[in-house]
This record gives sequence, C-alpha cells and structure tokens, in this order.
Amino acid sequence: MKKRTVTLGVSVAALALVAGACGSKSSSTTTAAPETTAAAVETTAAATETTAAATETTAAAVSATALKDAGCPNPMVIQTDWFPEADHGWTYQLIGPNGTQDPKKGSYTGEVAGITIDIRAGGPAIGFASPAKQMYQDPSVWAAYVDTGDAIRNATTQPVVAVFAGYEKSPQMIQWDPAKYPDVKTLEDIGKVAGDGQIRVFQGGAYIDYVVGKGIWKASQLDTSYDGSPSLFVSKGDLFQQGYATAEIYAYQNLIDGWKKPIATALTYDAGFTIYQSALSVKPESITKDAACLKVFVPLAQKALVDYMADPKAINDMLAAYGTSMNWTESSEGNAAATVIMKEQGLVSDGITPILGDMDCERIQKLIDEFNPIEKAANVEGVKEGLQCAEIIDNQFVDPNISLGY
Repeated sequence: MKKRTVTLGVSVAALALVAGACGSKSSSTTTAAPETTAAAVETTAAATETTAAATETTAAAVSATALKDAGCPNPMVIQTDWFPEADHGWTYQLIGPNGTQDPKKGSYTGEVAGITIDIRAGGPAIGFASPAKQMYQDPSVWAAYVDTGDAIRNATTQPVVAVFAGYEKSPQMIQWDPAKYPDVKTLEDIGKVAGDGQIRVFQGGAYIDYVVGKGIWKASQLDTSYDGSPSLFVSKGDLFQQGYATAEIYAYQNLIDGWKKPIATALTYDAGFTIYQSALSVKPESITKDAACLKVFVPLAQKALVDYMADPKAINDMLAAYGTSMNWTESSEGNAAATVIMKEQGLVSDGITPILGDMDCERIQKLIDEFNPIEKAANVEGVKEGLQCAEIIDNQFVDPNISLGY
C-alpha cells in the first residue's frame, strides 16, 4: 500500500500535513519529470486534445448489458489505495470522465455495460486501511488494489487473488540529491553510503522488510518517522527518502519550495522486490463464484488501460478536479507527467509477453521463496508455509489479444 508526499500547496510549511497509508531494469538516473517543467508537460498533454465528448467509455466495445448478463455484482465496488490520481487512470477510464463524483464519500460512479461501477478512494478516505482489509471489512467491496508483497505476507489472514496487473513494475522508489551523491545509482549503493537514520521511510512497508532481510540495508539506517512532509529532505539535503516515481519526481522538480530541481531515483523493483503494484484482486472464492463476471470484466480493464495510456488527458483532468474537491491537490500537469513516466520507465507495459495485464508466475514464485522466510523469521502472522504463486495470481481471465504494443 502506498504512502505519499503531501502536496496540499507549494510551500514547505504547507506541505507539513501528514499523508500516509501503507515502488526499469535500468540503473538509477537523475530523474527530471518528463519534459520537466509544468508548461512543457501541459504542452505534451495538449497535443492529444481529448475532450470528454470524444472520449468513449470502454463499455462501448461490448454489449450494453455485458457485465449485467455475466452476473456481475451491481453495484460493482472497486477499492483503490489512495486519492484519485493517474496511478488509478485505467479504473476511472472504465467509467469515463463524466461519472458522478461524491467527494465526501470518496466515490466515483457510472453506468458500464448494464451495471453501476463504484470506484472508492483509499488512503485517508478509509482511515489508511489497506484495500485488502477494507474488502474484508466491507462486504460491498468486490475487488481491491493489492500489492503482491502484501498478498504474500497476508496469505492466511487476508487471502486475495490478483486477476489483472495495471502496473508491470512498481513505481515505488527511493530518491536523493544527485549533486550530493553522484555515484549512487541503486538501493545497494544507498546501503553502502547511508548513515544511521538517513533513509526516510513509512513504517510497515513490505519492501522494507525485503530490503533489510536481504541485507541490502541495515535496520539502523532507517528513519521510520517519515510522515509525508518534504521539509526535512529539503532542509538537510543529504537524506534518502521513499516515494512514487509517478508523484515525487514531478512534485520535487516543480512544486516544492526550496527544491525545484531534479532528484535521482531508484526503483525498489530493481533491488529484487518484483511485486505487481496495486494489482486488481478479489477474494479467492470469487475466482469460481464470479468467473463469468471476471471473464467479461478483466478484458474491459485491459482495454481501459490501453485507452488511458493512448489518450489520458480527459481522465487526468477529471482526476485533478475530483482530487482537489477532496482536499488533495493533484494537478492535470502532474497527472500528465505521471502518465509519461509510466511509459518511459516501463512501469506500464506488456511485460515479457505481448499481453497487457498478465502476470509472470515464475517471477512471483521467486519473490515468494525469498520473501516468505524473511517474514516468517519476523513472525508475521499472515505468512503461509509453502505458498505457491497460483494461490495469489490467476491469469485465466486476461484476454491474450489485448496489448499495448510496448
């Protein structure tokens, strides 16, 4: 589950409010937001010139009652992991930019293929509960965003099965000042140079257990008091700090007073924590009980991601306005930059097959075999002895004919 830097304004003082809840095969680079100024990103976004009227919902590709006919729950409630933002673009694309917004409830609804889809905001909107926990606590939630790492370590307490991966690589990353540490490129490099308390993270992240358990970092190097505010990172200048490539790269370069320059970044994926971030997941019993629904819905999700990546402006603009109405500042320019980063860093891609949204069980089984012993040694309650990839991932509903082409 993600945790973000708060961007409720542009000054460091205004950024002190806590944001919390619950990370390319290439080495780290000095990371500027793509075409990094806000004006340049706006120019890039403007080139696509999408209007709400011109944006067709994915449902148009199937019959008007396909989800209803397949016996899908109505409403179909999907629990996300944070405020509305570009990371959730494909899910909102299912409905399109003209859905009904309820900022107080954090609910975005619309009619799709004969049913109502209800997309729920996460993070602060649900008291920072994990989406999987919310799915188990609220019977109305049918599907939720669940990171594979959390699925592994909660396999007995909150079991879920991922049916679609919107992210091929997690955008979870660590950032630092490239002028201060020009030779640092990877999480392993960070472990070699960071002093005690120099790596600022939110407490409880699955990737932290993995990185420390693998000996990449020492526990003493962590500062788990990070609360989402950039003020200490800005004032000290020599810290390492967790973030999301789709958020902090743009924010630190364009919004955060006292910084407004590039940051260097390294993905936690590249350190071996090869999860599927925010994978759309259901309870295990849904795999059989809702098989007919999943057979129709998952291809719709694939097509929605294709549509969003091809022409994201209408959804990005809506997400910015909707997020602002929930007291969360998420600009159209920031969302546009995030979408570019998704493609440039290979975060959203077809992966090792020419199929969008399928998941590599060999990759996840390797992670299970490495991560389970770490969590077992830490006495994590939800660890399942002998866990197999097929228990937490199911590709059977993914349409093999749907692809991004990259």
